[in-house]
Amino acid sequence: MTGLAADAAAPALPGFPRPRARPRELGLLVAVVAALAVGSLSLGLLRTGRLEPADGPGLLLYTVGLLVAHAVLVASGRRLDEVLLPTAAFLGGIGLLLMERLPQDLVVQEIGPWTLGLGELQLLWLGIALVVATTIAVGFRSDRWLRLYKYTWAAAGLFLLALTFVFGTDVNGSRLTLQVGPLGGQPSELLLVIFFAAYLAENRVLLADARVRLVGPVTVPPLPYLAPIGAMLALALGIVVIQRDLGAALLFYAVFLALLFLATGRLSDVVLGLLLFAVGFLVLAAIFPHVQQRIATWLDPWADPLGGGFQLIQALHAFARGGLVGTGLGAGLPEVAGRPPIPAIHTDFPLAAIGEELGMTGVLAVLAAYLVLVERGLRIAASSRDDFRALLAAGLALVVGVQAAIIAGGNLKLIPLTGITLPLISYGGSSLLVNAIVIGLLLALSDRGAAPLAPPRRGRLARFRRRSGGAP
Repeated sequence: MTGLAADAAAPALPGFPRPRARPRELGLLVAVVAALAVGSLSLGLLRTGRLEPADGPGLLLYTVGLLVAHAVLVASGRRLDEVLLPTAAFLGGIGLLLMERLPQDLVVQEIGPWTLGLGELQLLWLGIALVVATTIAVGFRSDRWLRLYKYTWAAAGLFLLALTFVFGTDVNGSRLTLQVGPLGGQPSELLLVIFFAAYLAENRVLLADARVRLVGPVTVPPLPYLAPIGAMLALALGIVVIQRDLGAALLFYAVFLALLFLATGRLSDVVLGLLLFAVGFLVLAAIFPHVQQRIATWLDPWADPLGGGFQLIQALHAFARGGLVGTGLGAGLPEVAGRPPIPAIHTDFPLAAIGEELGMTGVLAVLAAYLVLVERGLRIAASSRDDFRALLAAGLALVVGVQAAIIAGGNLKLIPLTGITLPLISYGGSSLLVNAIVIGLLLALSDRGAAPLAPPRRGRLARFRRRSGGAP
């Protein structure tokens, strides 16, 4: 029995929630595990010549983690989205296969008595990410503490950004991350999205209707209502631009414009924002040499093939070698002097590795998975019961979608390269944990509440009596 029938047949114990079957999620998880098993067998065949998984214990542990997360969601009894977890599991599994395929000494860390390589670390962080996402999905019940302290979240986000001036770690010439033990990252985008959603929800009507004429027919919201959110955005953008983190600046601005449009419904605000972005980009290009260098490398990477353009050229070669269906998992990525040709392949260029070994088909499958995450987030936003939850769900989904679009565009030479990672696929504990928080919050926000009561079931004898005019 499934659905309401199964719920009716399994009454809850006093003090415990009634478990709710999630057959769609379970079926998708089985399909994800089957696809990952095929990939692991393919990688193992090319490595050893025998049809065996490349890392059987790792695949088994990941499968067990997914089934435990599914069981916890079933036991919680909440009516949560059943597509988000399998989609995130697919992307995480692709990242795990990729990290197992790459040279394990790209990243090595000692945790207690154990020395873990790249694939083992990725599996560890995926397990922690599953715990975080499931805990938030089940435990997050009220958003009141998020919306009431919006300025606190904004201040915390700006404080974390400012901390990188003192304690930040340089990555490719940019001071991008805070390093705390094995963790290194910058979760400020989540805190700022919470602020954007809360402020726009509170002032949505005023921003949409109380307009001030700027030039001709162009109108903007009144300055007293636009100034707080504009100041927070300007401070965040100023900090990340000075830190040379162009990817984060683009991510903040794109998510802000999207949320502003969703809140006000005014396309003119987006057009004006894009014009301001173009002007700001030209100013940055004229002032900062590193922006000029990024643009020059993007336009002509072959002008410096052994320097700034080296990784981008190698990425383009990888996509070309992959073609439509790829060289096969484990058959690509020729090594140069015993190392992968793209030094940052596990962080900034995982899509190039996927493009070479899984071809354009694999790249499109990965991008389609990100589109599914965004679609589910927007679906959750559309069905939310208030403006804050709607804007928060949309903002969280866009954080993942915009980030994936930026890094994919950089790998494919559609836009200049930036220093952000591919969500759920790139190596990195902090990146996986931030995206786990996003998935957990989206799952929690998708809760549809209690199910309507099922009509009483009538057996054949009752239907016969009703039709014959007897007592029901």
